[in-house]
Amino acid sequence: MTETAELGRSARKRQAILDAARELFLRNGYAGTSMDDVAARAAVSKQTVYKHFVDKERLFTAIITGDISETEALTQSLVDALPRTRDLERDLREFARRHVVEVMQPHLVRMRRILIGEADRFPELAATWYARGPERAHATFADWFSALAERGLLHVPDPLLAAEHFNWLILSIPMNRAMFSGVEEPADKLEYYADEAVRVFLAAYAAPRG
Repeated sequence: MTETAELGRSARKRQAILDAARELFLRNGYAGTSMDDVAARAAVSKQTVYKHFVDKERLFTAIITGDISETEALTQSLVDALPRTRDLERDLREFARRHVVEVMQPHLVRMRRILIGEADRFPELAATWYARGPERAHATFADWFSALAERGLLHVPDPLLAAEHFNWLILSIPMNRAMFSGVEEPADKLEYYADEAVRVFLAAYAAPRG
């Protein structure tokens, strides 16, 4: 077998392990899933699982960081373009609609619920989620708002605080509902929350005209 073929085979096994582990964590929770279960579900040996992921915590972390990276990639073009916007309200609304739909994907919400349940035992996992998710998003939004303030479009004395306001105006209602009740909001309702979030945000932070 060539080196390229071997690398491809290894990558496929790694992905099979991640897919199997995600399914099992979502179904059985963190504590209820073992590395033996993952190996059986992925149709690989237990040794193969440990070769790719040293322990269950690192496997879970890989799933979290991978899911967050996939979600970020879906909005990257909007993220890159927003500081140069020619229609701030329209582009903020487009981003907010995409953002709420992606963050509220059922498997991400379920993973968040699992992680919160394990946060006391595994604080590093919770810290990883926060750093790769909300904290990174807030830093990105703060950079946007600073650039937009320099263009005279926003007034943001504290860009990071404005970033947190923006994020949670979009997410707080559907996220809290989903976390406590498991209710999945329809797409049109999520878009409504996004649009209203942008309206309220601009009412607070749009630069005075004239």
